[in-house]
Amino acid sequence: MILYLHGFDATSPGNHDKMRQLQFIDDDVRLVSYSTQHPKNDMQHLLNEVSKQIASSDDESPLIIGVGLGGYWAERIGFLNGIKSVLINPNLKPQENMVGSIDRPEEYSDIANKCVKGFRDLNTGKSLCILARQDDVNDNTQVESALKDYYSIEWDEEQQHKFISLAAQLNRIKEFKD
Repeated sequence: MILYLHGFDATSPGNHDKMRQLQFIDDDVRLVSYSTQHPKNDMQHLLNEVSKQIASSDDESPLIIGVGLGGYWAERIGFLNGIKSVLINPNLKPQENMVGSIDRPEEYSDIANKCVKGFRDLNTGKSLCILARQDDVNDNTQVESALKDYYSIEWDEEQQHKFISLAAQLNRIKEFKD
């Protein structure tokens, strides 16, 4: 089972395309949607929904994948549910770079302060991070610096922030899942 978390652009047709591509790895790909506007509510909703999805599956190695803002959530929700995660161009600081786009960006700082201290130390090796060199939204060199001590980093030379095609990364994601 692969749980897919969209980014801030929840209605992009690219989400459906990525989910179809992920079916080459596992035919059980499920969208877990959230509002993107209310971080505290989103966190509670995602925790409950992901727990429910895991309980309803017999997959011994479920995987959660998120793009952009979804990558932010995939890392945390994956950690809290004890499953592996794939972070694609994760937005690590929405409290700084989404001001004006969401209702309460400061809630991300509050979430970070309430999370397990040093959770990345406890999650080492349980996430794979895929970064686009051509990302037009994130500075992925900063993302790499923040995550390289904890997770494997894969660079993609072609894709941009929304990461339209996962084709070049599917084998690596499958290997990580298994």
